[in-house]
Amino acid sequence: MSVTQPSATDTALRRSIAATLLPGFVGTTLPAWLEERLRNGLGGVCVFGQNVESVAQLRALTDAIYAANPDAIVAIDEEGGDVTRLYYETGSPFPGNAVLGRLGDDAYTEGIARRVGEELHAAGVNLDFAPDVDINSNADNPVIGVRSFGSLPAVVAEQGAAWTRGLQSAGVAVCAKHFPGHGDTAADSHLELPVVDLTLDQLRERELEPFRAVIDAGARTVMTSHILLPRIDPDLPATFSRTIVEGLLRDELGFGGVVVTDALDMHGASGERGIPEAAVLALAAGCDLLCIGTENTDAQLAEIEDAVLAAVAEGRVAVSRIEEAAGRVLGLALAVRTDGAAHEVAGGAGVIDPADVRRAVEAFDISGHAAAWLRAHHGRYSVVRVDTVANIAIGEAPWGPFAEVAAEASGASSAFAANPLVVFTEGDHPDLVLAAQSPVLVVGKDNHRHAFARAAIDRLRAERDVLVVDMGWPSDDRRYADIATFGASRLVGRALIELLDGEPAAPEAVDGHTP
Repeated sequence: MSVTQPSATDTALRRSIAATLLPGFVGTTLPAWLEERLRNGLGGVCVFGQNVESVAQLRALTDAIYAANPDAIVAIDEEGGDVTRLYYETGSPFPGNAVLGRLGDDAYTEGIARRVGEELHAAGVNLDFAPDVDINSNADNPVIGVRSFGSLPAVVAEQGAAWTRGLQSAGVAVCAKHFPGHGDTAADSHLELPVVDLTLDQLRERELEPFRAVIDAGARTVMTSHILLPRIDPDLPATFSRTIVEGLLRDELGFGGVVVTDALDMHGASGERGIPEAAVLALAAGCDLLCIGTENTDAQLAEIEDAVLAAVAEGRVAVSRIEEAAGRVLGLALAVRTDGAAHEVAGGAGVIDPADVRRAVEAFDISGHAAAWLRAHHGRYSVVRVDTVANIAIGEAPWGPFAEVAAEASGASSAFAANPLVVFTEGDHPDLVLAAQSPVLVVGKDNHRHAFARAAIDRLRAERDVLVVDMGWPSDDRRYADIATFGASRLVGRALIELLDGEPAAPEAVDGHTP
């Protein structure tokens, strides 16, 4: 019995398909199946927090990836704030976008991004899924929030362009996200398909402005979002919409770089159709590099390749479209290799700069009540930590002052760390918070979005002398944010500790604003 061997044409096409795929994997070393696929032309690998134990370990992993495929893309979600993969075990030593947006210093933003890029370059990463240039126009947004530079298009555009220049000056490619804008949503595309009911003119006036700015600043890649914009394409999410990818991003904004999909294992992409079909639709729409997910397998990639081959045979995807995508990915790999070779390997190993701590405090919104409370209760209070379910983009990385206390002796010796602590989560009995004796410092994230957090704060305020800190994106009325820090990175946590431990003459109240 004879076995039909694949033709040279089929082999070449399968290799081109492989060049468009960017899977994740389980573990901290390169699996044999993934190494083999890299040798056969796989486009690259996406690294997540679960893959990182240390910078040295990550460098060994990326070296193994490049040994298997020197033209590989090694991507990571390192936004320099709440979303961190490089410092997933300790919390980020950088301020995050919302803090940078409030400071409004584009030179400072560029410098922070350059330092992020240097650390990624030292770890062997050549593509960063950042900056997030979504305009956080909805304070109830469950997935963007402090990942955004602000709620004003001009601020997000200016800061996004600065971040792009800074990161790429370190030899790491930018991936601006989430096109055409995920800020005006009240749903998380990891879990469902958000609908954004904006017209094309409204997009042009607001959401598209930051993308124009980062493209003009030289962003090498742009990431699509799994959101439905029914007034532009009533049938397909942005990632699968040729009208949005080719029409808006390519033709109108003139973007000639690599279009990357957000992860195709997200419900907003594959929940109703499966990952293989999502890959077919993304390629057909004009996407070039397909981020598959976090824990992919050899069998999954084979299913995706088979589905794309079948779509070619059915005339749903042209061979030329696949070759175009593969060519763009290879071109990106060659460009970042050239960029990287021009930069010395130098990283700061997660060291927090005291100057950054002082700048972070400048970005805080401190009410008059907070200033008076700090003067009255200097260093002496109970702490209630409100733990909400972290969104999938952020994950379970340590956050805020609790990350700093866990990581540094300076945090452990602070007055903040010495005070009694009550941890309060959804499902706990409401009376648990009353275990905290007056005065009480409440520290949470996005307090106003969680009914159990609001109820706990209201209960405490009725019976205790309370100061509430929100380390997320607060509501416009600041009802549950006497102090708003606009971020919960480890750096911002240290800044909060220094404010709390500072001299009794606390800073004057700062009028709140959301850029």
